Amino acid sequence: MFAITGVTGQVGGIVATQLLQAGLPVRAILRNAEKGKAWHEKGAELALAEMTDAEALTAAFAGAEGVFLLIPPTFDPTSGFPEVRAVIDALKTALLRARPERVVCLSTIGAQAEEPNLLSQLGLVEQELSTLPLPIAFLRAAWFMENAAWDVAAAREAGVIASFLQPLDQAYPMVSVADVGERAASLLRENWAGKRIVELQGPEKVTPADIAAAFSKVLGKPVSAEIVARDGWEELFKGQGMRNPIPRIRMIDGFNEGWIRFEGQPERGSTTLETAIRRLVEAA
Repeated sequence: MFAITGVTGQVGGIVATQLLQAGLPVRAILRNAEKGKAWHEKGAELALAEMTDAEALTAAFAGAEGVFLLIPPTFDPTSGFPEVRAVIDALKTALLRARPERVVCLSTIGAQAEEPNLLSQLGLVEQELSTLPLPIAFLRAAWFMENAAWDVAAAREAGVIASFLQPLDQAYPMVSVADVGERAASLLRENWAGKRIVELQGPEKVTPADIAAAFSKVLGKPVSAEIVARDGWEELFKGQGMRNPIPRIRMIDGFNEGWIRFEGQPERGSTTLETAIRRLVEAA
């Protein structure tokens, strides 16, 4: 049996679907029983657990051949990242008690970066969970192509998308959630000992100008990318309700300045940028 967290999200949902389609037993771990009905109808067992509830997580992981961990994102964290530290403490307790055969944890490009930024939360996850006496793999994914979902309305209505990634001709490692979910599902079925790091990007790097061009092709109209000036980010993010925008700002700086990067040679997925954009547009 495979215990899957985050099934109501994109990556977790793909992981669970891949395993079910392969005829493998899945335990979908959710916080809300109502959202689990669709997974129950697909054949998954359900378990209710908050990611900070060690007792409930222990029960959810019990008897699992593999566990997939998707850490709930905190986009506006408190200083020192207490939110993710509480999740880490609960996960360590639950995994030590349940002792699954292997664990796959979704991580990120740049988890190893020393500069504090929003992704440092997953760096902490890697550091802490690496100490467990269990086979554990950290799947470090590139920037999600599906982050462009925020741009669909602007591309369609105004023909202009805003870019925090800059300059517009700089290429960045990106990947589709489809490839991430498929690779996580395959990792759960593999065997290894100790800690393992798997880095994953798409078929080729992507520039912000490429994203605009993909929207142009899919929408059949001109779409251009426009830089959002760096000196206005803090005010903009605070206006959106963020109390502590510095970690997010430093994360974007890390991509733009190149210190958020892969540590080794990443594997490559097969989903193209155009395919990912087309799916976003069709779903909107």
